[in-house]
Amino acid sequence: MRREFGVVDWPMRCHLCPTAFAPLTDVSAWVRGNGLEIVLFVTGAVLLTRFATWLSGRVTARIDRQAGENDAVLRNEEAKHRHAVTQVVTWTVLVLAYCLTGVLVVERLGLPLSGLVAPAAVVGVALGFGAQRIVQDVLAGFFMVTERQYGFGDLVRLNVTSVADSVTGTVEEVTLRITRVRTVDGEVVTTPNGQIAQVVNLSRDWARAVIDVPVPAAADVATVSELLAKVGTEAYKDEELHDLLLDPPAVMGVEDIGIDQFKIRLVARTQPGKQFQVGRALRVRVTMALLHAGISVPANVDAAGPTAVSAE
Repeated sequence: MRREFGVVDWPMRCHLCPTAFAPLTDVSAWVRGNGLEIVLFVTGAVLLTRFATWLSGRVTARIDRQAGENDAVLRNEEAKHRHAVTQVVTWTVLVLAYCLTGVLVVERLGLPLSGLVAPAAVVGVALGFGAQRIVQDVLAGFFMVTERQYGFGDLVRLNVTSVADSVTGTVEEVTLRITRVRTVDGEVVTTPNGQIAQVVNLSRDWARAVIDVPVPAAADVATVSELLAKVGTEAYKDEELHDLLLDPPAVMGVEDIGIDQFKIRLVARTQPGKQFQVGRALRVRVTMALLHAGISVPANVDAAGPTAVSAE
């Protein structure tokens, strides 16, 4: 053995301690093997989820483009359903991708999955009681999509369990767990599907604008009815309202009789979701026509609740 200043040379050190760098060699082998596979799994999951999101955006954009070409006024029911299905499928793919990646990473880390069965069963039972609402949300979302209760772009009114006031807005996102709507005030309301007790679809197939016109009791009913019928005919011929109306608005007759006034009902069938816009336009035309005829109009020219499709 050759020694210089009490230091053992490199070959002699390796000979004396052959396992000195064994841990470093093991780590290097693990990094080249399981570590590299973990990186590939995580990278693949990220790329897959981004591709699924990108593909979902392309599909929904194509659906919107085709719906716009077919009908410039409203999105047809098939387009709404395809839009909702695309969102649900995308959400499902993302969840499956992350769950599968998590299982594969745990395997590559060397954690025995068989040994986790018993603890997982206990945790599963505990989570089962706490996750009942999540399962309820997913099941409700599944039936909601398959039964086509509503879809993306629908105008709906949601009655939520344990909430006194209903929520009315346009559906912006639908998944198996939640429904997200935007109200007329611009508020975004997210509701778990399992909490929805009743859905009133205000934009299914067709809608109806109902206007009750209060008229002084001294006015002639026949004259006012004829005037309202004329307003409906002119509104149907209007270029802006013609595409929103399915047929000319009809006068239904006297709906209510009061002490000093009576109400005449005017009804118009409209494109789905357009009943509010048509109702506002008709109220303006009715008010102007009555004032022009010398009939004073009370300030409470109101509209009855719109006809809609409800689903429970």
